[in-house]
Amino acid sequence: MATPNLATVSTITPKNAMGNLGDTNRTTMVDVTAEYAAKIDTILISNTDGTDACDVTIEVSNDNGSTYYKIGSTISVPADATLSFLDTPIWLDETDLLAVTAGTASDLSWHVSYTEMAD
Repeated sequence: MATPNLATVSTITPKNAMGNLGDTNRTTMVDVTAEYAAKIDTILISNTDGTDACDVTIEVSNDNGSTYYKIGSTISVPADATLSFLDTPIWLDETDLLAVTAGTASDLSWHVSYTEMAD
């Protein structure tokens, strides 16, 4: 396994991933395939609860899930609102993970728009 050389990219695939957070366990949003890199363009977190705010934590693992690093910790998403998490894109290397955790079960939905590349 080696980090893809972006100067010689052979495959560029736009992708979307989405889901609902039915519990308060860490949930993987993006799992970068071996031999690929991913440019994360958008992370949207939507609170579907019409009354209460809900906290969200977003993390990245660069060792396939052994260790996670918070890039957003316990951020409050107001009731019936959507949080656009990124101002600028972030890059993930092969086997890196992007994960989300809800503070309350069944209140949050998520959407990630990204580009996967291989050389």
